[in-house]
Amino acid sequence: MLEGWSTLTALSTLVPRIQVGTSCSAIPIPPGGVAKMAAQVDIISAGGFLLGLGAGWQENEHEAYGIPFYTMRERLERLDEACQVMKSLWTENRSTFKGRYYTLSDAPLQPKAVQKPHPELMIGGGGEKVTLLTVAATPSLNVWGGPRCWPTRAASSTSTAQRRARSQDHPPLGNMSLLITDKKAEADALAETIGTRMGRHARTPRDTCLPALPSRSGPRWPRLRAAKVDNPVIPTLFRPLPELRRDLDRFIAEIAPAFR
Repeated sequence: MLEGWSTLTALSTLVPRIQVGTSCSAIPIPPGGVAKMAAQVDIISAGGFLLGLGAGWQENEHEAYGIPFYTMRERLERLDEACQVMKSLWTENRSTFKGRYYTLSDAPLQPKAVQKPHPELMIGGGGEKVTLLTVAATPSLNVWGGPRCWPTRAASSTSTAQRRARSQDHPPLGNMSLLITDKKAEADALAETIGTRMGRHARTPRDTCLPALPSRSGPRWPRLRAAKVDNPVIPTLFRPLPELRRDLDRFIAEIAPAFR
């Protein structure tokens, strides 16, 4: 698997017309360094960078690379504090910050990003008690699942901050694994794979699937649009790449025009 940040930098120069970004870069990577890298990629991509952040959930990755895997509560608290640190570095000439986990002392960040006031920020996760409170202060939300998953999560939140999270101008990004097939058994097998791989992080494995045929895909797309999900994200980790590439070509040619 390619390293994300260096790959994004190269991709933004090779294909300048596209927006590039991280889907969900996990904190506790030190936020000062992330803010600096994000500003530089935004400059290189001429303002085309989106920074996706999350609290981190894949424990085996943390263990493999010696990265501390804190409790869920601490990871979420670190995520919220990290967003404050990065916004300060992006918008102030020099930043001083003293939090529970992170500190800055008259820290500079130059040159600034092209996007103003800062690179677009997106939070990954669907927790209604904590994650959406962080989303309330950021433009975008990245969730696993489709039309049945995320509207329920958002609609069930009641606090002022969570209502703000739902009213952002940017639509949520729904992660759904694409499979173009007319065979129910293949769709069932994909749902089982997602449920096994993601566990509790895929609350509704079947709605994290995007099985489709152009002739049968009509009912799902209006539900996506009604939920304001007009930027579906197709992950590559659940299917062999040649098969997924074949379906992506069909998706772009036959189904994606409905989102334009």
